[in-house]
Amino acid sequence: MEQGPQTLKKVLELERSKGFVDSVVVGGLDKMLQRWHDGPVKEIPPLPQARYADMGIPERRLWVEETLSKLATLIPSAKPDPQDSTAPPKKKRRAVKAKSSGATGNLTLGSPITTIKGIQQNLASRFAKLGLSEIRDLLYFFPHRHNDFRQTVTISELVPGAEQTIKGIVWEASIKRMGPRARSTEAVIGDETGNIKAVWFNNPYMAQTLKPNQRVALSGRVSLFRGRKVFESPDYELLTGSDNVHTGRLVPVYPLTEGLYQRTVRNLVRRTLDIWARQLPDFLPPDIRDRNTLLTLQNAVYQAHYPDDDESKDEARRRLAFDELFLIQLRVLARKREWQEGQQALNIERDPLLMDRFVQSLPFSLTDAQSRALEEVLADLQGPMPMARLLEGDVGSGKTVVATGALLQAVASGYQGAIMVPTEILAEQHFGTICNLLGGQPEVSWGDQVVQVFESLLDRPIRVGLLIGAMRGKAKRNLQQLIREGGIDIVIGTHALIQKEVEFQNLALIIVDEQHRFGVMQRSALRQKGASPHLLVMTATPIPRTLALTLYGDLDLSVLDQLPPGRQEIKTKWVQQRQRGTAYDFVRKQVKEGRQAFVICPLIEESEALQTRAATKEYERLSRVVFPDLRLGLLHGRLPSGEKDEVMEAFRKGEVDILVSTPVVEVGIDIPNATVMMIEGADRFGLSQLHQFRGRVGRGPAKSYCLLLAERPSQEAKQRLTLMEDTNDGFALAEEDLRLRGPGEFFGTRQSGLPDLRMARLSDSDLLELARREAEGLFARDPDLEAPEQEALARELARLGPTWAIGGTEA
Repeated sequence: MEQGPQTLKKVLELERSKGFVDSVVVGGLDKMLQRWHDGPVKEIPPLPQARYADMGIPERRLWVEETLSKLATLIPSAKPDPQDSTAPPKKKRRAVKAKSSGATGNLTLGSPITTIKGIQQNLASRFAKLGLSEIRDLLYFFPHRHNDFRQTVTISELVPGAEQTIKGIVWEASIKRMGPRARSTEAVIGDETGNIKAVWFNNPYMAQTLKPNQRVALSGRVSLFRGRKVFESPDYELLTGSDNVHTGRLVPVYPLTEGLYQRTVRNLVRRTLDIWARQLPDFLPPDIRDRNTLLTLQNAVYQAHYPDDDESKDEARRRLAFDELFLIQLRVLARKREWQEGQQALNIERDPLLMDRFVQSLPFSLTDAQSRALEEVLADLQGPMPMARLLEGDVGSGKTVVATGALLQAVASGYQGAIMVPTEILAEQHFGTICNLLGGQPEVSWGDQVVQVFESLLDRPIRVGLLIGAMRGKAKRNLQQLIREGGIDIVIGTHALIQKEVEFQNLALIIVDEQHRFGVMQRSALRQKGASPHLLVMTATPIPRTLALTLYGDLDLSVLDQLPPGRQEIKTKWVQQRQRGTAYDFVRKQVKEGRQAFVICPLIEESEALQTRAATKEYERLSRVVFPDLRLGLLHGRLPSGEKDEVMEAFRKGEVDILVSTPVVEVGIDIPNATVMMIEGADRFGLSQLHQFRGRVGRGPAKSYCLLLAERPSQEAKQRLTLMEDTNDGFALAEEDLRLRGPGEFFGTRQSGLPDLRMARLSDSDLLELARREAEGLFARDPDLEAPEQEALARELARLGPTWAIGGTEA
């Protein structure tokens, strides 16, 4: 019976035009649907619930669209009904059959977006700029906000300034000249309470779209012009009986790029949702979804774009955000297992007497936070599995002391330890600091002091070596040989440590400082230098707990939330352009009192070469024009290592009054006599990076200052500068920096391995904890996701790429 599919098609199209309210058939669709399932149209998709009447509007919409797509394949030869307003023009029949019928055919969610009706190659190239190339990408291209156009009023009830929607009749629409070249559209819309004028500036095409006697909805803000209410460039929608897209609802607003427009994107996303959202496999195990009252994935994706109400929008975001955080937690738990399971840890027994001698030899007392962190690290070192721990603390909180205690215990047990840092300056800083902590002046120095030997804490000498890329020739080969033969106990270095020429005899402890500067591959490469070594990761960037769990969920966490006694609060001032001269006078005054100062040049993202040129130019200007009578030094990343050492040594000795530098001084420079940190272009840096700069001063007994110079800061930059003035709490600033700039820019450079969060916010601490608990529970039950009910989840992780896959699952 050929009439069966055609009749059902018409009924469902009418149901769609009525808004899926189940009013087309007396008594509801369910009885008719049952008859069709038993009769001529067995192939229609089953209902997701027992009855159509029990389904929500979004689920009805998805099912109707999928069924219409299926019906289109069952009646390919049916001629368009001339009375059917939805029928395509006859001349376009071939194109409709080929790719626009709505049927998915052999297409998949991974098919290119050019298979979607209305997306030609030129439009696809614009979407590509936003990272969208596949059908799935378009489903997950979520709006960054919604316009609330739900308040439908009559024309007489319109209030200037509020977002409102009216429905009325187009009385007239015409093109008006607003200037010599500007052409706009003016229209008059009326309802039973009155008329209102609508204007679309620089858009003459609207006059062709709006025809007299058409019913139309307008949404937007009303303004007053010469005492009359006027809609200025409102969103509009011709009222044809179908579900609204642009007006009268929560309307999505998408990120755009040149050549893309909101109406186009909304229409295309809506078309994609209607056909494809139901094809999304729901990878979340049903028990987890039900236990946490989460929406189905298909419903959540639809509601994220076109929510029925505020509650639906919030529930959609909650489900999609949970997915992101849950998948991240599974990945980091798998990484932790990979690091620890199947590895026999090198046992480093704690020697309480040694630790007592070490602590008592220090010229200061440990804070409670340092003592607690050291205890946690030492306990890990004698555990059955290799340590994997993150040690985080504010600038000057004393992480190096904790690291040195751990290294000393490893050496006492007969093993080697290594510290990898991102810059040569920081490597030299650590080398000097650790040597001081081990007993001040070394008993013996070898090879231009790249190896130093100490004999005060153990019953045998402790040899500390410095290995950096700048080392050349015989000195480098000699040091590598000593490391290979076990003649060096503690090695401090840069990326040079992971070069293939570097081999350790018995590496048991790896410490990675400023972890966010390294990728996972570099960390793994260092691990290969030993047999199941312990890992301690350190960062001076205070990381909010949510970000720590997200980025470093594979690591246990120790926090230094106290500053050692004597560390003082640094007075911070945002200096306006007109106050620049006063700021220079203040720096001069500090220098005349015997202090020193830093001047940090602006961040230039494009290249290190440009940063170097900018710093050189500023150095020359300050030397000639501003401080001709003072001694200035220049430091940047392109200086040869020897010159860097000379500049830093001169600054340490007080032979340089003002050090002009690129952002290379963010970490690793400790000058107790420096009391002023002047930051040019402070608006270009994030809060966390500004706080790092500020931490370079205030390390001595004298009062210290941070001056923030910004010529034309944006409104957001003004917020950051004001916050810097108001607080010295690095953790509070880190939380705010994360909120203002997002995780991708948190560290000043794009974080290697940072997941792309579309819906989750790192302020979602409760949701993150929930995702963590569920991931841990699932991991405990089925760590390789081998149970049949986890198959969809395993495939989703594999689809995301090899760094996400768990077990041996393939995409």
